[in-house]
Amino acid sequence: MRRRRFVSGLLGAGAAVALAHASAGPSTALPPPRIGPRLPGPRDWRAVTAPECAPAAQLLAVAAAGPDLAWAVGEEGRAGSTRGTPVALTWDGTAWSRAGLGGPGWNGALRSVAAAGGGSAWAVGADTAGTGRLLRWDGTAWQDTPFPGRGTPGTTLTGVTTGPAGQVWVSGRNAEGQVLLHGTEDDWRWTDRPPVEGAVPVPSGVCRAPGGDVWVYGAELVARWDGDAWTVLPPPGGIRATVSGLLPVADDDLWLTGHAYGVGGPPGKPPSATLMYGDGTAWRSVPAPFSVGMLTGIVGDAEGRPDRIAGWDFWDQTRAHYLRWSDGAWVSERGPVATTPVVPLALAAVPGSGGHGYWSVGTTSGSPHPSAGVRIER
Repeated sequence: MRRRRFVSGLLGAGAAVALAHASAGPSTALPPPRIGPRLPGPRDWRAVTAPECAPAAQLLAVAAAGPDLAWAVGEEGRAGSTRGTPVALTWDGTAWSRAGLGGPGWNGALRSVAAAGGGSAWAVGADTAGTGRLLRWDGTAWQDTPFPGRGTPGTTLTGVTTGPAGQVWVSGRNAEGQVLLHGTEDDWRWTDRPPVEGAVPVPSGVCRAPGGDVWVYGAELVARWDGDAWTVLPPPGGIRATVSGLLPVADDDLWLTGHAYGVGGPPGKPPSATLMYGDGTAWRSVPAPFSVGMLTGIVGDAEGRPDRIAGWDFWDQTRAHYLRWSDGAWVSERGPVATTPVVPLALAAVPGSGGHGYWSVGTTSGSPHPSAGVRIER
């Protein structure tokens, strides 16, 4: 039997969060997910050589501007629960190489990255003191960017996405309970606080819908910002749950991925994969091709329709378990077999590839041991 190993310390910002049951209502209250057209067939995934990193390394996010330019970020040199140092890689169309972090070095991790126009990109992370970091790619290295509330207690950054005209949105939270930072290269402000009672939960990420609305999402908060006001949805629910991704096809057509641990169980109990569909008012669970493990990222096609999901299958750990949308259902698509565990932690589509290009990044161990190295597939 395979070793019962599960991802725990290498999840960074995606660490499990305890939450209350959501009022999602009975599954019969939801219509079936919309039936979309058949998308391109299975991909022939292959491993891609990564630059050497310090032991206990992981890649937590990836983004692409096109076939010849991509970025991946994460952490290396972690020692148990002690954070290591941020790691950043760049793809030039031929190979991945290490990218510099402009200015003095710091300890911590980079957790999210997003491509912007003109070959630029943005990344967010945090240092070991908990100070949020916002970085801009200048074409050669990552440069720190100041933002309102940086370094003040209660301010954190968790995810980043971009839009036209140099617009950038960052999820997180400040001391006033505002959860969305919006700006450009040198002009930043926090949007209004979402209308929720009590303390505002910290979202785990942010994404932009095809129509332009911006969504923040997490185990305890899913909300849409239309540029003027918030619409808050019921949280997805679950016990010790994590939300890894949200795909808003439309305001009433939502896909959500993650994992949950449930109540109790023996030490080393693996999580259960979470796949949910929402109509804007409630959520329902959708069966996935595997149930024990994690779903760690979701992407849409060029028109914003469901496309691919990355996953870690507890019962078959030496290859990634991707899901492909086909004829209105999610079907299995497997990565190459490796000699180590394969734990994909992020997924990105490649613009300009005709719907046939993806990057998947992660790590090679379910725990932050020195043997953990970065893993890249395409």
